[in-house]
Amino acid sequence: MAKEVEVQEQGEYSAKDYHDPPPAPLLDPEELTKWSFYRALIAEFIATLLFLYVTVLTIIGYKRQTDPNTGGTECDGVGILGIAWAFGGMIFILVYCTAGISGGHINPAVTFGLFLGRKVSLIRAFLYMVAQCAGAICGTGLAKGFQKAYYNRYGGGANSVAGGYNKGTALGAEIIGTFVLVYTVFSATDPKRSARDSHVPVLAPLPIGFAVFMVHLATIPITGTGINPARSFGAAVIYNKEKIWDDQWIFWVGPFVGAAVAAFYHQYILRAAAIKALGSFRSNA
Repeated sequence: MAKEVEVQEQGEYSAKDYHDPPPAPLLDPEELTKWSFYRALIAEFIATLLFLYVTVLTIIGYKRQTDPNTGGTECDGVGILGIAWAFGGMIFILVYCTAGISGGHINPAVTFGLFLGRKVSLIRAFLYMVAQCAGAICGTGLAKGFQKAYYNRYGGGANSVAGGYNKGTALGAEIIGTFVLVYTVFSATDPKRSARDSHVPVLAPLPIGFAVFMVHLATIPITGTGINPARSFGAAVIYNKEKIWDDQWIFWVGPFVGAAVAAFYHQYILRAAAIKALGSFRSNA
């Protein structure tokens, strides 16, 4: 009787209280026949457009308010803290609005990390990135249309390596910053965490938005903070200055490397996907 109780208790505690979704196929042409897929692309386009519109105007407004040529001082405007809040707050809002439609990526680096984690197919990942970049270009163009003179005068919100920093430092800042973001995305959307922390009423977009906020505080002085290739690309296309294009590679290589490391760390170390796959292989052998 004691043994039966012991076995029963062990079974209760060892039972899996969550279910991992099956990995996304590498290629899934059937997605192209579904309206939900195109609705997701539209959601990513509009979300990235709104993200760039609000954040670029925040940057331009801050630079105008602190411009000594117009009587501004360093104490005027929203400051770096306000800019960081604009980026983090917009990500929180837009991820919350689009998570149920497209997953709320709004960032090619996030999409790339989720692709490596087998959360999305190659077709979806590629077209998401296209939609995000197109949305970023349109959003920045809209911001320029509203404030063309200020846009050109104050740098258009474009990313570049700040004076006093070399490209290696900037690349490292982008890698680490994107790692923080993508790691947070994986952790906040982990089905295991969702099941076991279901008693904690925390929205997944909240920690993701806070991750963006914190990374901006750390890296605005270095690169203006990219951690989002679409954000950097859209601003570069509309501002279109040589210095911006010279540094553009940093804002693609850094985020993609950071996303890849975050995906590997979460999936293959924290969640031990490689060990699980090896165990499954041995049990089937």
